[in-house]
Amino acid sequence: MGSAQSRAELRSAGRGRSPREKDTEMASFDVVSELNLMEVENAFNQARKEILQRFDFKGTSTDLERDKDGNVVVKAGSEGRAEAALQVLMEKLAKRGVPLEGLDPQKVEPAAGGTVRQLVRLKRGLKQEDAKKIVARLKDSGLKVQAAIQGEAVRVSGKKKDDLQACMQTLRAAKLGVPLQFQNFRD
Repeated sequence: MGSAQSRAELRSAGRGRSPREKDTEMASFDVVSELNLMEVENAFNQARKEILQRFDFKGTSTDLERDKDGNVVVKAGSEGRAEAALQVLMEKLAKRGVPLEGLDPQKVEPAAGGTVRQLVRLKRGLKQEDAKKIVARLKDSGLKVQAAIQGEAVRVSGKKKDDLQACMQTLRAAKLGVPLQFQNFRD
């Protein structure tokens, strides 16, 4: 009787699993949408420095600022200068490996003193409709995986690692308009 109890303790501790128990285990990973905020900050500072130093921006009162939510505000004397400053910011973000799908530039608006401003929102988290698109894409792919929305992430689980890797490739190729990262890969 003591040996049966010790076998049960071993199984519950994760050792000595029977082959049947190993088959029912599911590997999983989470699909999230996050930006590396340190890289965004570094790119912002580089773009700001370049705008201050470039000849074509001299005397145009063009500048980049951060608002209280961490979004970027482009301020300029004209729409053309605002678009050029946004282009500089996007180049710096791309060089630092920040996916440009994570930016949501708003319309250029007139501001005080004959200037214009443009808000560039940073997309954070996976919205419900994007999560539903991911789940639908995975169901349509025909792979034997389950996808479940969990807050701002989608948990994908399946019996085979190969299916999960195929899911990752499918989602990368889908171009859903949001930056996707894959985290917490578990066997």
